[in-house]
Amino acid sequence: MSGVPVLEALLDGVATLDHARLKVDVHHDVADATGARHDSSLVAALDRARDRGAQVEVHDFFDDDALWDYLESVDVSVLPYRYGTHSGWLEACRDLGTAVVAPDCGYYGEQGPVYSFHLDETGLDASSLVQAVQRAYADGRPAPVPIRLRERQRQQVARAHAELYAGLLR
Repeated sequence: MSGVPVLEALLDGVATLDHARLKVDVHHDVADATGARHDSSLVAALDRARDRGAQVEVHDFFDDDALWDYLESVDVSVLPYRYGTHSGWLEACRDLGTAVVAPDCGYYGEQGPVYSFHLDETGLDASSLVQAVQRAYADGRPAPVPIRLRERQRQQVARAHAELYAGLLR
């Protein structure tokens, strides 16, 4: 399934928001004709998105510093995943105070607060995506996750692993 339906729904949804602009980032391997994951229908849709005022950037993968800068520069980040169980991108958004719009497949909503929409292998519910973006935009940026909370979480995970391994060794 191409990302075209997601892009089109985002264009329609962002058009309803005052002072909002859609920024779309795509990797070279998708945009370049010789890329391993080239998607010509998405490239054509990105050209149409530019014509409608979207800011489209084609680039290589971000290093950590560039990713943190990028995530701090946007108010809402949309995760267009059709499957999966966990997202490091989502966690980075939470750490930096960037709202997350994520699909209801997988367990993204269980990871932390997200604005959910329906997207999976069977397709996209475009209206649920538009509604999720509108809610995220209206609510504004969430507070970043405090570093002390992340430290406690790491300690809890370390204890749980230690207990698990000790139990297995007994």
